[in-house]
Amino acid sequence: MMPVPRSPDLLRQQQLVDALCAPGYLPHRTKLEETHISWVLLAGCDAYKIKKALDLGFLDFSTLEKRQFYCTEELRLNRRLAPELYLDVVTIGGSPEQPVLGGEPAIEYAVHMSRFPRSAMMDSLLADGQITAAHIDKLASSIARFHAALPPAAADSPFGAPAAIQGAALENFAQLAPSLAAPADLALLEKVSAASALEFAASEPLFRQRKADGCVRECHGDLHLGNIVLLDDTPVPFDGIEFSATLRWIDAISEIAFTVMDLLQRGRPQLAWRFLNAYLENGGDYSGAGVLRFYLAYRAMVRAKVAAIRANQEDAAQAQQEMMSCRSYLALAHDCLTRRRPMLIITHGLPGCGKSTFAQIALERLGAIRVRSDVERKRLFGLDALADSRSQTGAGIYGEEATRRTYARLHDLARGLLAAGFSVIVDAAFLRYTERENFCVLAREIKAPFVIASLQADEKVLKERLAQRLARAADASEANAAVLQTLQAAQEPLQEGELAAAVTFVNDGDADALRATVDKWASSDARLTGR
Repeated sequence: MMPVPRSPDLLRQQQLVDALCAPGYLPHRTKLEETHISWVLLAGCDAYKIKKALDLGFLDFSTLEKRQFYCTEELRLNRRLAPELYLDVVTIGGSPEQPVLGGEPAIEYAVHMSRFPRSAMMDSLLADGQITAAHIDKLASSIARFHAALPPAAADSPFGAPAAIQGAALENFAQLAPSLAAPADLALLEKVSAASALEFAASEPLFRQRKADGCVRECHGDLHLGNIVLLDDTPVPFDGIEFSATLRWIDAISEIAFTVMDLLQRGRPQLAWRFLNAYLENGGDYSGAGVLRFYLAYRAMVRAKVAAIRANQEDAAQAQQEMMSCRSYLALAHDCLTRRRPMLIITHGLPGCGKSTFAQIALERLGAIRVRSDVERKRLFGLDALADSRSQTGAGIYGEEATRRTYARLHDLARGLLAAGFSVIVDAAFLRYTERENFCVLAREIKAPFVIASLQADEKVLKERLAQRLARAADASEANAAVLQTLQAAQEPLQEGELAAAVTFVNDGDADALRATVDKWASSDARLTGR
């Protein structure tokens, strides 16, 4: 824990906290947890957070009025995502020696929260292997809805300006350097610094565009797994940043970059890519990929800096562990900034053949971003992914012009993602030669490996899957048996010139078998492995 000066105000607060924690003072036995900026009293089903009378530069809780304000801000901001946790702001009256919870006039304030076990937090659950794909999907959907509902920063505000973004990144390097002594660590820091500067320069026009487009919003600000708790099997973010507007008025992509980075650093890349894809698919912010690498590295550098600071405050054994953590974050930052040749994969097959199942497996295995025709088609027409378009076969949003616009949208998205250095999986039927050829040409232009993943299944299996999918009403696709029959008649088989790019996957419904097949292919195909 970071040492703090023992000012008279802090001494009085310590007296108050000691009194509140005394046996029998509160209705339940009280446990105290302390951080460098607050005390948290845990009593029965309740938690009370008291802010320390500190001015650390980046936060200022030095006066009672400021502590009241930031308690109110903490309540306001965190109720957006966790209303069940953040109950109210309570006054503490009486005296430091004999405080009265809820008493007036107030000598202190506390944020009153519902208590939850440490074991319910996502970082602990992930370490125990208890975080599932469903949890990741729920989290991504929740954050996407949260971001979409937030008003954008004013155009004349300083938030999200390139100078502010660059300044925060440079500060990380300047503050970390004095904590490093080993030549190898300093050399890696220099490499990351140089790579970050190059990425910033390349991204600067997009930073400006995203600010103008309203992508900078009042976010949570600190969305790592240690600030997310599982309540009723649903991930609930808490403890967002109340003490600094600059740290929470950020690009939404910077927010989700923290979660993605955290999953990567914890050795769960498949969940990281699943979260990223689910978030992008929910909100449609694919242009954010252009600044994602910068923000991933920035978030890793923040954690590297914190680990290095802790290393200088702990005993030798703990310090060594913190420095290992620091090096891990540094290495991850460098990896995130290292661009590799991206690949372009398109799916091919009739409705129900398992294109989306394949794409989900492949994006997690390869580390890619998927764009889905079923989702983007509806987005083009202002519909939610699960909305019923009420379109007839070959009409409405499934008419010829709508289909042309859909594939043009997929093409634009794929081009942008490939240009940002990300591998792309385009999840669509691609039953016509011209549709496939347009993407083959794109891959040649970008000089990206090109793969046609052709999914095959028996007609009986296709019809059964379509019926089951429609009954569940939990997928963006609206294809039924009539659509299947129409497309069977209209499809154009792969031509001889396309076969060299094609890989066939037989999907008989065994998800584990399909996953094993995809994994084997991903490990052996020279186009994917770089051999």
